[in-house]
Amino acid sequence: MSRRPVNPSRRIADAGSIPFVASIQSKSRNSPVLSIGLVVVGAILLIGYCYSNSGSSNDIKDVSKLEGVGSCTAEVLQALPLLKKAYGDSMHKVLHVGPDSCSVVSSLYQEEDTEAWGVEPYELEDVSSKCKSLVRKGIVRVADLKFPLPYRPKSFSLVIVSDALDYLSPRYLNKTVPELARVSADGVVIFAGYPGQQRARGGEVAKFGRPAKLRSSSWWIRFFVQTNLEENETAGKKFEQAAAKKGYKPGCQVFHLKSYA
Repeated sequence: MSRRPVNPSRRIADAGSIPFVASIQSKSRNSPVLSIGLVVVGAILLIGYCYSNSGSSNDIKDVSKLEGVGSCTAEVLQALPLLKKAYGDSMHKVLHVGPDSCSVVSSLYQEEDTEAWGVEPYELEDVSSKCKSLVRKGIVRVADLKFPLPYRPKSFSLVIVSDALDYLSPRYLNKTVPELARVSADGVVIFAGYPGQQRARGGEVAKFGRPAKLRSSSWWIRFFVQTNLEENETAGKKFEQAAAKKGYKPGCQVFHLKSYA
């Protein structure tokens, strides 16, 4: 944060006009011990501040990996408050499917009356200790989306998927998207990249095995019709209204779908 330059004469004059400050200045000139003491106190306060924020450092590190590469999972993290307004009680039992699911699950756990699980479709590398703990507890699973999800029908109130579908061919999308609808009770929210969106091609090929196939909204709409999935217009409108109030413009395409009856 930039500060306006301060006139030295003004600062001295102001300090001199306040007896307490003037006495401190007088004592600090005469007592080097007091100066050292002030430095020590400042150092202690700084250490305390850093320690108090250490609990969220892993989450911040995880999210920072997603920024700047066109990640829709990072977009989900920003959109969580808006999704809560759009879906209300349907956010009480959520499954997130996609890369870096640990970050989304950790954020959802901070919400009141919300349970969360995750499916990470690719091998986990260089993850935080918090993410490893979620995997050990079975809260986040590593599972190939080309096969059926390991959950019963309507196991979750809401399923949120990000990035993962962009790396699947239509052959596998025909199986995976209906699976997402099968395990949800109140709907599926899909975050997909825009055509032409910038992605880190070298990194994504190494991790996902292929570059992302970013499809247009018209392609997705045709696909939903073919797989008998209906748009959830009510939730979609609520999401758009909440986004407009917050001045939020999604960096990814967001589709709101109904679950199978």
